[in-house]
Amino acid sequence: MDKIYGILNELHPEFEYKQSNDFIADGLLDSFDIVSLVVELEEKFNVTIDALDIVPENFDSIEAIARVIQKNGGTV
Repeated sequence: MDKIYGILNELHPEFEYKQSNDFIADGLLDSFDIVSLVVELEEKFNVTIDALDIVPENFDSIEAIARVIQKNGGTV
């Protein structure tokens, strides 16, 4: 999970992701951020995230992001 938090902090170091239960609703991630996040996750976890998985609910929490990585063959 620390690796995911590291990627999120690279996107927006000014946000406290660990304080949020819903990154989307809290305004920490928008659609552009999700696209950037997917690119970073694919690179860092050596996975290809299926386009059908790129929906806001799969990126609204650290647990949801971890599930997407695992679903696409990565290890968190």
